Amino acid sequence: MDIRIEKTERAIKNAFLELRSRKPLGKITIKELCSLAAINKSTFYSHYEDIYALSDKMESETIVSVLKNISSQQEEPFKNPDVFTRNLYMALISNNTLINLLFSGTEKARLGDCLETELKRLICEKYPDYKEDPQRDIMLSFCIQGCFHAYLNNQEKDVATLVSVSESIVRKLAPMYLENSTEEN
Repeated sequence: MDIRIEKTERAIKNAFLELRSRKPLGKITIKELCSLAAINKSTFYSHYEDIYALSDKMESETIVSVLKNISSQQEEPFKNPDVFTRNLYMALISNNTLINLLFSGTEKARLGDCLETELKRLICEKYPDYKEDPQRDIMLSFCIQGCFHAYLNNQEKDVATLVSVSESIVRKLAPMYLENSTEEN
């Protein structure tokens, strides 16, 4: 990518994040974003259709970053549920600033849904038998959404305690899950 394009992208994204830290998405105008980024409107529109397209792109990039962080933590990131839980928290925490800016207010639940969808897709790619197993699907939803909401609602608490309690819950659920999936086979 051309260095000028990279600089412009960075300026647009930084201006957007600054504005997003002060106001809801629907209140941000292209005019104020362009002024803050020191670009003109035509430059903005050559990169994005509108402010929502920019927001969507940044949200997608954040989700990809979370997923990469989870995958990079271990060779088999989805094999061990409690390790997966820890890695999910660490990935969320490492993207905490962006998550809190991009997914503030009513957007928070959307992040959880996007993470669940993408994590399930990755897990089913790795373990195709999960795709048609309703018990595994429900367990994954419970673990992903449960961890995500515990993270959102307990950010001010000690991270080690949050992770430890969540890992303990997942470990206690694992035998029930394994027992139910063994009964089916």
